[in-house]
Amino acid sequence: MIQGRFGDKGQIYFDINLIDTDGLSLSVEAMLDTGFTELVAMNKQDVQSLDWVFLRQNKLKSAQGESFFDVYLGRVVIDDQEFEVTVFAGDEIREILLGSQWLKIFKLTADYSENEVTLE
Repeated sequence: MIQGRFGDKGQIYFDINLIDTDGLSLSVEAMLDTGFTELVAMNKQDVQSLDWVFLRQNKLKSAQGESFFDVYLGRVVIDDQEFEVTVFAGDEIREILLGSQWLKIFKLTADYSENEVTLE
């Protein structure tokens, strides 16, 4: 189980680790975005700095309409579990996003009144 936190506007954040191709682990804060239906989205420049393998381009619907994203194969650690995942990269992505696909793997518990949010 990992503890998260609520942002000023009700966003949900979790600390995760990104693993680069050399095995170096980088701790980052990621925002849960249930409107994003894939696993992970990041800024393209950040993905390239991790030297992850480029797979293809995909077209996805976003809040701005349909957009093309570069798709990479990345490694993330959530709740001490390492996952090899597809990562959607774009120039306009400002935060690391965890998509709703994670809710097929983890149970989300959020209690705003108690200021508690977890993935288990």
